[in-house]
Amino acid sequence: MQSTGTHDPATTPTHCPYCALQCGMNLTPVEGGTVEVSERADFPVNRGALCGKGRTAAAVLAPGARLTSPLVRSGDGALVPAGWDEALDRIAGNLERTRARYGADALGMFGGGGLTNEKAYALGKFARVVLGTSQIDYNGRFCMSSAAAAGTRAFGLDRGLPFPLEDVPRTGCVILVGSNPAETMPPSLRYFTELRENGGTLIVVDPRRTKTAEQADLHLAPRPGTDLALALGMLHLVVAEGRVDEAYVEERTSGWEEARAAAMAHWPEHVERITGVSVPELREAVRLFCAPEAAMVLTARGPEQQAKGTDTVGAWINLCLATGRAGRPLSGYGCLTGQGNGQGGREHGQKADQLPGYRKLTDPAARRHVAGVWGVDPDSLPGPGRSAYELLDALGTDVRSLLVMGSNPVVSAPRAAHVEERLRSLDFLAVCDVVLSETAQLADVVLPVTQWAEETGTTTSLEGRVLLRRRALTPPDGVRGDLEVLHGLAGRLGVEKGFPTDPEEVFEELRRASAGGPADYSGIDYRRLAQENGVFWPCPAPPAPDGTGATDSATDSGVGTGTGTGTAPHPGTPRLFLDRFATDDGRARFVPVAHRPSAEEPDDEYPVLLTTGRVVSQYQSGAQTRRVAELNAAAPGPFVELHPRLAARLGAAEGDPLAVVSRRGRAVAPARITTGIRPDTVFMPFHWPGEGRANTLTNPALDPTSRMPEFKVCAVRVETVTPQRRHPLLP
Repeated sequence: MQSTGTHDPATTPTHCPYCALQCGMNLTPVEGGTVEVSERADFPVNRGALCGKGRTAAAVLAPGARLTSPLVRSGDGALVPAGWDEALDRIAGNLERTRARYGADALGMFGGGGLTNEKAYALGKFARVVLGTSQIDYNGRFCMSSAAAAGTRAFGLDRGLPFPLEDVPRTGCVILVGSNPAETMPPSLRYFTELRENGGTLIVVDPRRTKTAEQADLHLAPRPGTDLALALGMLHLVVAEGRVDEAYVEERTSGWEEARAAAMAHWPEHVERITGVSVPELREAVRLFCAPEAAMVLTARGPEQQAKGTDTVGAWINLCLATGRAGRPLSGYGCLTGQGNGQGGREHGQKADQLPGYRKLTDPAARRHVAGVWGVDPDSLPGPGRSAYELLDALGTDVRSLLVMGSNPVVSAPRAAHVEERLRSLDFLAVCDVVLSETAQLADVVLPVTQWAEETGTTTSLEGRVLLRRRALTPPDGVRGDLEVLHGLAGRLGVEKGFPTDPEEVFEELRRASAGGPADYSGIDYRRLAQENGVFWPCPAPPAPDGTGATDSATDSGVGTGTGTGTAPHPGTPRLFLDRFATDDGRARFVPVAHRPSAEEPDDEYPVLLTTGRVVSQYQSGAQTRRVAELNAAAPGPFVELHPRLAARLGAAEGDPLAVVSRRGRAVAPARITTGIRPDTVFMPFHWPGEGRANTLTNPALDPTSRMPEFKVCAVRVETVTPQRRHPLLP
């Protein structure tokens, strides 16, 4: 928990840098110029609780753990320290030369779901205004893009949770699909514990018996890649058993007949053969879900990170709609966002197809509005570019120079060895990061940037609650903020104005750019965020006394409960869709979907299924958490989790090295044998590089709508590895 930066003498209330809970915490300077993390009980989401990652978050602030000087590639191939002017000049010069030779779309930008709203906004603006490129996307595409696509398709609007977490313990039943919050966001587990204490029931859908599944009233363990069939089988039973809320369907939805017909093709015995979940278990799940007056379905990466993720989430939404469990108090469908600013990161322009305010890049009115805020010709804005994996796959061919900000695709991308090869093939790579990540190690220029405790900015949590992170420390000499980086590069590339370094100034522009859009932040400012512990979007600005001002998008789209009249501030919108959905006619849309196999099914050569995920003491690509001794002690490296029956067939014992081989590569890690996983499935966590890199194996097959890769299921074979023995005469 050390940092040598200077600081203000008072304790600073702020938020954790890791997951989308954005837990409240306090930072207090201590003797020796260090900072201590402590509980902050006034923030309603975590109520003072912190996981191990949050408690140790300040350890990465220490100079020994982080970068404190720009690095440039020398003539002999080494990364050596350099001054900021030299580093920025080198980046700008290479970008300019690439553009002159190959055109603007030969320039790429790859952002991150951990960037603040201000940074994400500035990054998208920089790509389109300064570089003129369409080639920008971010690692949030790998997070919840399938849920976003399905939610928009059904409800007309995507917000991870359309209700606050505080509603979860008060509902009657929760189906938690492909999520393990006991390890991915531990402070949230209390909500599910309180649900059961209040008499509600918890159903967990996961091929592994995780720590979360152990607390469930019912655990369904489907074969990986079959969540879509499971949801359709449950909807079939809802219809067959007469549990459809006919009045709700008639009054508040459209498209039911087609969706019902699709579901009826998935009878229970057929679904049992596909999923491995028995018919009695299916019937019990339907009974538990339909018995109470209110219920929810919450999904995470399990069903979403599939090549059919949008349809899979859509099937769970259809289940909610058929039973009247959306747009009603204490009911609905929601997605548990993973990354710290996974929600806000995709709302304000770093995604390939979006402009600020969750506007579509292909919408002429949206282009005019944002171009007006930016002071440019709408026709000068490029169109949509490649999605994240497609952008990475094009490196070195169509895209020749790349700027990465806050992401580590060498570890986190699917088919990671191929992505690493593509990164190496670039004419030029620049990386902005806190640490020398595996991706930064490949760069021509590395820029050391500020961290969460050293900068002010906003994030948007999984609830859609916009929050203010506050600066507690001055960064060490040699470190600058990402906004300063973009300002410096813009000036060198001929754009002197429009890229301020003050985050509040950037947020004020973001407010104007988002005004009237689906994700309307125009009624939010730093003062409100500080006073109110966050504000839920949409939150439009009230009309000015003369009748001008931002459109009250919450009223116009019918998604809110407040209207913002006169000059009174809009209260924000904790609960969406209570009056109507954000579609043209105010009705939610059923979308007919049918089960289809995964992109890669097991065969004689690759007979086992691999699924991947996280462990409690590491986070995402591990670039930061792998530098914290306490976390490494708890989770020192990768492993292969497998069932005793599979282990017996292999002749493998606990701790033996195992090779997991897919069509894309080979990973080696120790065996961890448990009855808590299906015998036809192995699990690997994805936090580590090197020979244990799980994403060497994963399949980049893309969902046709969301462009989400199929991280969660691929065909592999598992082999024992004979440890290399030293010759007895060698030292």
